[in-house]
Amino acid sequence: MSEKIGFLGLGHMGAPMAANLVRAGYEVLAFDPVPAAREQAERDGATVVETAAGTTEANTVITMLPNGKLVLEVYRELLAAAKPNTLFIDCSTIDVADAKAAAELATAAGHRAIDAPVSGGVGGAQAGTLTFMAGGEAADFGAALPLLEVMGGKVVHCGASGVGQAAKICNNMLLGASMVALSESLVLGEKLGLSHQSFFDVVSTASGQSWALTTYCPVPGPVPTSPANNDYQPGFATALMAKDLGLAANALRANGVASEIGLLAAQIYERFNQTDGGRDFSAIVTDIRNRSDQEGGQ
Repeated sequence: MSEKIGFLGLGHMGAPMAANLVRAGYEVLAFDPVPAAREQAERDGATVVETAAGTTEANTVITMLPNGKLVLEVYRELLAAAKPNTLFIDCSTIDVADAKAAAELATAAGHRAIDAPVSGGVGGAQAGTLTFMAGGEAADFGAALPLLEVMGGKVVHCGASGVGQAAKICNNMLLGASMVALSESLVLGEKLGLSHQSFFDVVSTASGQSWALTTYCPVPGPVPTSPANNDYQPGFATALMAKDLGLAANALRANGVASEIGLLAAQIYERFNQTDGGRDFSAIVTDIRNRSDQEGGQ
């Protein structure tokens, strides 16, 4: 009989993660409040349960939820119903303080918990190549490792509870700022008569090289697999980048970091999110181009 895994949150990321566990031979007890998500999980081979509490029939419960408030609400609902010593793995991207609070709730109720946010987007979730950044006790991380390795290509134990979330928000702050700077450079190149391909050919092997350029180039052409070649369909949506940069901004302020670029990147993406939240975050280049044309025409 296969091991049972509870899985809550079957959105763009959670659904393929759960499907990969099914393909690896685990019996996945899946729940999501959205009917279409439950139907997809059933097609993927999961056992759909009627309530969130139904996932606690398993000894391990994975959550992939939109925000820390919801994670804490779900934990409060599940902890009393769960079997003693259940391992809770939260793969959501949430505030460090919320991650620590969730772990404290779990351990106080006689369970184990790690935070294990991910990087790699929908493509990585589908391919099982996500990077997991985990925080929690070493023994609990070890217990979670086989599952994380099914869903990911790289798994790093970053430290105590909450430190996985710290790694995630630091990474995404750097990515968001890099994409803004890259997009501004591309638009400047356009103004100066530099083609996108020439820009790519030079910068991709020069000191300005970055993952944002070589893997996720924000203009069509140079990197055929980037969202720019698919009308900026995410990918990693602007709304999610705005959320993550907001978490980073909160952490910068709370910890007294003398930040300018990180806070500015958060402001830029929050503004862009007001109109283009559903597009890939690399579409920020179109906003920079449009605002440049407007300002240049004044």
